[in-house]
Amino acid sequence: MAYLRSLGIGASVARAALAWVRRDPHAAELHRTNFQGRTVTLAGGPALAAGATLGAAAGATTGRLAAAALTAGAVSGAVGFYDDIVGNRPEQKAAKGFAGHLGALREGRVTSGLVKIAGVGAAGLVASALIGSSRPGRFGRGVDVLLGAGVIAGAANFVNLLDLRPGRAIKAGLILGAPLAVGRHASMAAGTLSAGAALLPADLNEEIMLGDAGANALGALLGVTLTARTSTSGRLAALAVLGSLTAASEKVSFTKVIGDTPWLRYVDELGRRPPSS
Repeated sequence: MAYLRSLGIGASVARAALAWVRRDPHAAELHRTNFQGRTVTLAGGPALAAGATLGAAAGATTGRLAAAALTAGAVSGAVGFYDDIVGNRPEQKAAKGFAGHLGALREGRVTSGLVKIAGVGAAGLVASALIGSSRPGRFGRGVDVLLGAGVIAGAANFVNLLDLRPGRAIKAGLILGAPLAVGRHASMAAGTLSAGAALLPADLNEEIMLGDAGANALGALLGVTLTARTSTSGRLAALAVLGSLTAASEKVSFTKVIGDTPWLRYVDELGRRPPSS
């Protein structure tokens, strides 16, 4: 019953939130031009964040897990949305990557990107502390909490790194999250993924884009479920993989890798609107 409830809540809230944001009098301020030169709306981001967060919370088996999902999803979505809006300003665009945001801070400027990084990190730490660990490793609960925080923040960042083409981030979330939708805490993952699945057609058709709000929330919530299912060794392994992928993204274009790999390119383009002529 909890599984079906989380599925229904995630999908229905995402669709309702998207319709509500689109009807807002200021909805035009969310319009952006995508890589094809088409006008899309960032409304997909807060819609996905809302649906995935409430869907995951509805599927939680304890109050602490529900609080962890609400914290990670809502805060990651909120600071991501802040960066989507404020980061579009000319004075913000100069700072690129973590090093760029730190450089701006040394000059006395707090960038929207730095706010996002700090917000996602803090949300991951709080969420991980709420989750705790049912099987603490030899280094104790504190290390488990730090590892979990890294997994949650790292997953949020990784999904965001993939959000460069229509549908890519949601597809990645669905593929990576599918194993989490079976077994322990599966209802949390199901609620998260149902929100993404509900918005995937609009994303593929280039009607919406997720932006940092949607991609960060999607990744953070999958990170919450993964953290809830793993002990020290599992969290350490997940963090190592996420850290390696993040480091690789500084040197290698994921878009180029996908484009040069036939099966990845097929999955990436599947269902996507044809390019403009």
